[in-house]
Amino acid sequence: MAYHATAERPAWRTLPAALRSAVSARLGADVVEVRGAGAGFTRGFAAVLRTADGGSAFVKAAAHAEQPHLVDWYAREAAILARLPAGLPAPRLRWTLWEADWYALCLDPVDGHTPRLPWRPAELDATLTGYADIAAALAVPPTELADLGLPRLADLARDDILWWGEVAAGREPTPPLPASAARRLAELVALESRLPEYAAERTGLTHGDLRVDNVLIGPTGQAWFCDWTWLCHGPAWFDLANLLITGYASGLDVDTRFATHPAATDAPPDALDVTLAALAGYHLTSASTPP
Repeated sequence: MAYHATAERPAWRTLPAALRSAVSARLGADVVEVRGAGAGFTRGFAAVLRTADGGSAFVKAAAHAEQPHLVDWYAREAAILARLPAGLPAPRLRWTLWEADWYALCLDPVDGHTPRLPWRPAELDATLTGYADIAAALAVPPTELADLGLPRLADLARDDILWWGEVAAGREPTPPLPASAARRLAELVALESRLPEYAAERTGLTHGDLRVDNVLIGPTGQAWFCDWTWLCHGPAWFDLANLLITGYASGLDVDTRFATHPAATDAPPDALDVTLAALAGYHLTSASTPP
């Protein structure tokens, strides 16, 4: 998959004139160049805007009437970014606004690119180093973030991630599977069922959606972490496993990288199997449904 080109987004010129004027006013000058974000899986506007005075900013926006869920997500991300500990490799929130029934948030732009696939080992290792800093900073939830009432991965897993049990019970169609996997459905159910219990035992915070398209590699090789909508209470090793799936597909030794990463220090012995079983059910079931 070309993760840098997964999104279909509205063009700047199609946004309401009142919204474009309000954004330009907040930026302090007219927008003269728009570089759209091709990565992601939503239809919201997202682009780096360059202004006539030489400034730049990253702006995301969504229409409440057409995408109320996306407005909620953007507002949640803005609240989280405003409260993240200083110094983390995450874009800084500048401002938010409502205009013409659209919600917009503005972040510092990150001069970088989506990690190239297959993963370059140096880019993956830089991403793992940056994530270690994030996991350490969020191991004890900062008060400002804890006060937001963030969701718990244990609940998200029960509500949205665990699907093998639904398949086994006949409440969900069986996704296309090789015969060897189909014969081990009971084992997959047993593995994924442990995720909520494991997640509930961890009181720290984790990104919640750590994928290759939510990472940017800067010009110095540093990794930056974007799209903080799904920050939740749970183990950092869940995100670590999710990220390393594409590393495995790239032919890299991700088992060693998982086992030796600081985020996996307190992981149960079968945490990787449990996470991979749950994510496999989620992705295979989702892939077999209509767009």
